Amino acid sequence: MNKSIAGLILVWLAICAGVRPAVAQVSDVAVVVNSNNPAVTLSLGELRKIFSGEKRTWPGGSTIKLIVRTPGTHERLVLMKLLGMSEGEYKQYWTTQVFRGEASSEPVVVFSNGMEKEAVVAIPGAIALMEARDVKFGIRVVKVDGLAPGSPAYPLH
Repeated sequence: MNKSIAGLILVWLAICAGVRPAVAQVSDVAVVVNSNNPAVTLSLGELRKIFSGEKRTWPGGSTIKLIVRTPGTHERLVLMKLLGMSEGEYKQYWTTQVFRGEASSEPVVVFSNGMEKEAVVAIPGAIALMEARDVKFGIRVVKVDGLAPGSPAYPLH
């Protein structure tokens, strides 16, 4: 029997038996902004203030526009971890912020990495969390506590 066919049969039998192959390590999540944004690095604390809506403007006065992924995505899980909130707490938090007039709107929610990239490119004050491996030309990666994605001590993964 051909070795490749035998290998496929073994994998199929393992899957049928409930054995799962090892999953590749999840990638770092980059903080990305519009390429015209002068931000180069943010502290983890500044990042929390930005994504919680406490900090609403960039140095120079332009408005920060939050772009977030839908619930269940890796980027959204990293955001919840960053803020120390559950999905329910996050939704309630933003509903309250808007109701009290402390925020004009909830963050913009996008369904794909492509939509996220397009929003960051199109909106000058935009900031988002994006899988580092999906970062493309036209957006700037901001370091967190002086560290870039891929650094051993990088905090967002």
